[in-house]
Amino acid sequence: MKKTAAILAVLAICSAPAFAANQGGFTGPATTQQSGGFTGPDGSKATVESAKSLRDDAWVTLRGNIVERVSDDTYLFKDATGTINVDINRKRWNGVTVGPQDTVEIQGEVDKDWNSVEIDVKEIRKVAQ
Repeated sequence: MKKTAAILAVLAICSAPAFAANQGGFTGPATTQQSGGFTGPDGSKATVESAKSLRDDAWVTLRGNIVERVSDDTYLFKDATGTINVDINRKRWNGVTVGPQDTVEIQGEVDKDWNSVEIDVKEIRKVAQ
């Protein structure tokens, strides 16, 4: 009986923080209340040149232009430092229409194979210049 009461007391103390009013996310100086997640610089802004040297599956954000469609879901992306193939699945476009003159920001993972590097795009958005 005493063991059961002691176990229940320990569980109640350990689970108390889980029931706190704050529902998650980062709130610090100069941020607004949010429902979750992090707002602020992501630290992953990169160039095409630097993305090519990152490890496989590294998260990256690139800003530049999509200049050419190479195949079904593969496009040629260009910034001031060079070009790289990006794989953009149809569902990732989310109604965004861009041309070679439009600046876009893409977020995705570096996908390295034996002899090639490309970006597997998870999000794309048009950037106002």
